[in-house]
Amino acid sequence: MDCIAQPDGRLLPCMGGSPFNMARAAALQGAKVAYLNPLSSDLFGQGLAQLMQKDGVQMPGGTSRLPTSLAVVQVTKGQPSYSFYREGIADRDYSEDGVLALLRQQKTPGILHTGSLLLIPPEHSKVVAILKSARNLGWTISVDINLRPKVAPDLAEYVKALHEVIPLTDWLKASDEDLETMGLKGVAIGESARLVHELRELRELHAGVAPNALSRVALTFGDEGAYLDIEGQTHSLPVPNISVADTVGAGDTFWGSALADWAMRPNVALERVAMTLDHAMKAAAINCTRQGCQPPTRAEVLAF
Repeated sequence: MDCIAQPDGRLLPCMGGSPFNMARAAALQGAKVAYLNPLSSDLFGQGLAQLMQKDGVQMPGGTSRLPTSLAVVQVTKGQPSYSFYREGIADRDYSEDGVLALLRQQKTPGILHTGSLLLIPPEHSKVVAILKSARNLGWTISVDINLRPKVAPDLAEYVKALHEVIPLTDWLKASDEDLETMGLKGVAIGESARLVHELRELRELHAGVAPNALSRVALTFGDEGAYLDIEGQTHSLPVPNISVADTVGAGDTFWGSALADWAMRPNVALERVAMTLDHAMKAAAINCTRQGCQPPTRAEVLAF
């Protein structure tokens, strides 16, 4: 739950959280989506479940008696900063075997997405084990790096964990802040091709990685725009001209919209690089006109 600080000191609860936001964004674009982590049985968890159900997201992960995790969000000039409360919480109340059992129930492997706070050590060890097994089951792996360095007790270990996750990834999203925190130099939208090359080189440090790893990479650069590379076919776009309320959930909405486009049109991704990027950026822009993460429907994006 995102608790957004108000000018008078109150905290306004807004339903959110990176994979939660992304699941909603993808479902609102028409994709079939399931959220695999358990939700709390507390009042916040019930509200999260009702909203996902309204948006068409399935919830096979069930419920947990542990409380909902909280993020306190301070928005300054439209840019959010976060403090997290994530010990003994529902969305970490999962097991490797439990998640893999849910994946095996699907007749056809799909896209398995993760990222953000689940990549912080030692939690990332569970995630890495799941990703390895999911790849063997035929699932396509999506990761939004979405680094939260203030939450990690050891930033160096956090970045090291990414070096375990990225080689297992097929489709990757990273922001300019993510890239800088990882230690990449010269981060700018004009350097996107080089930055993508450096990210792809990370997998070569690890043996046994499928040759198609990181076939799709999206880089976002705040108000400078975004860049998409699909198997060497690239496109970049500036940010649409909007009046920004805040940017909470913008990256989640962007990536959820991109994944939905690929899930619903699996055989034409190379022909749709520019269209996919345009659609995802418009979805994110609409979200930025609203307080908190409120992804738009497909009809709203098409009418934008």
